[in-house]
Formats: sequence, C-alpha cells, structure tokens
Amino acid sequence: MLLRLLKVRVIVNDAQIYYLEEGSPVVIPIAKNGSKLVASDGFHHSAPLQVNFKKKNTLYFKVGCIVEDDQLIAGAIFVAIVYAMGFTSDVRFIQVLSFAPILYFLYLYYINRREFLKFQVV
Repeated sequence: MLLRLLKVRVIVNDAQIYYLEEGSPVVIPIAKNGSKLVASDGFHHSAPLQVNFKKKNTLYFKVGCIVEDDQLIAGAIFVAIVYAMGFTSDVRFIQVLSFAPILYFLYLYYINRREFLKFQVV
C-alpha cells in the first residue's frame, strides 16, 4: 500500500536507473557478476544487494516495504479502538497510548530509512 505512493527505482552499479511500475515486471540486464543493486525512492535507500550468478542466469526479485499492508491496517484499527476507549473513558493515558503505532510507523519511515525498502527474492 505504501509502495503505491512512492516512485521506486532500482539503481544498478551507481550508473543505470530503472523505474518500477506497479504490477509490471522490469527486466534489468546485468552484464557482469557481482553487480550492486539498490532500491530507492529518493529519500529511502535499501541495503545494497550483490548479484552473483551461480547456476541460473535469471534472478527474480520483488521490492518490498518494511511496513506490510497487514501491519498498516492493524495499526489503524488499534488506533481507532484504543482512542475510542480513551475518549469515552476520559483517561488521557489510553488516548496517548493510541498514538503508539503512528509513532512506530514514523520511526520506521524517517529514522530507520536504510531498512524501509528491501529486496525480496521470489
């Protein structure tokens, strides 16, 4: 869900840039063994991935996000339920506690930038 909002691209050996479109595969030709791939949206950068061909000449990757869709939906439901509980009971601690998932997602987005985007082998 978050990846739909970001313009993600893959950078090969700090020279070639391939833009990723949602739902369509991108073929990235790699000429030499040991090439470095990095996924980026301009603000976030994934850890470099070294591509080594051993037996197969074709490798399949998926660029993912550290915050999965299920986690995002569960966090929104948690915020709504706990804030409603705090609002109806007038307990400020419960209202403040309801913002914990938002603070966690902001931490992942701004502070933990290096691990926000990741390569997943398919």
